[in-house]
Amino acid sequence: MSVKGFGIMARKVGMTQLFDEKGTLHPLTVLVAESNVVVQCKKEAEGKGVRLQIGYEEVKESKLSKPLLGHYKKNGISPRRHLKEFVFNTDQSWTSGQSLDVGHFKEGEKVDVIGITKGKGFQGVIKKHGFGGQPASHGSKTHRRNGAIGERSFPGRVFKNQGMPGHMGRKKVTIQNLDLFKIIPEDNVLLVRGSVPGAKGDMVVVRKAIKATTV
Repeated sequence: MSVKGFGIMARKVGMTQLFDEKGTLHPLTVLVAESNVVVQCKKEAEGKGVRLQIGYEEVKESKLSKPLLGHYKKNGISPRRHLKEFVFNTDQSWTSGQSLDVGHFKEGEKVDVIGITKGKGFQGVIKKHGFGGQPASHGSKTHRRNGAIGERSFPGRVFKNQGMPGHMGRKKVTIQNLDLFKIIPEDNVLLVRGSVPGAKGDMVVVRKAIKATTV
């Protein structure tokens, strides 16, 4: 699946905090973006920009399927664990093997971070949807269940989006318009204000914000 807008892939290392010049403390997420390389570049239709395919994190050849391994070899790129497509409007020319780093971003600009949330497994309605639960006394035997979900003879069905027990978490989430607080080029580190989806060590996509307002 392609990602709209220019971006790179990074690892979520953890969180920290720093003071700005005014003495305000800011909670920050540390993202390390290493070994992003252009695998393939295709131009879209006139005025539609380019489709940039980027590989991230080197991996052994034995870890990949033959078709994917052949794709990397055809473009002269060592095997990568992750492969993403970014579609964005630009006239800049890109070549296979070109390296991408945090230098393509600027401190103070807005970014979107895309990641997979932490998986919580199968959960009930209290934890998953915040239901209040049923009576804890007076003979009640259904303390944490969701209770009745149906209607009467009319409409005689369960409405859509009814909160039910089920799998929680492990979903793709995009956090928009986060502030890029600081860039450390020598370490390929991005410090983003606030939290981002995923656990420590998870891969995320950092792209230039596509809905940021300019003054």
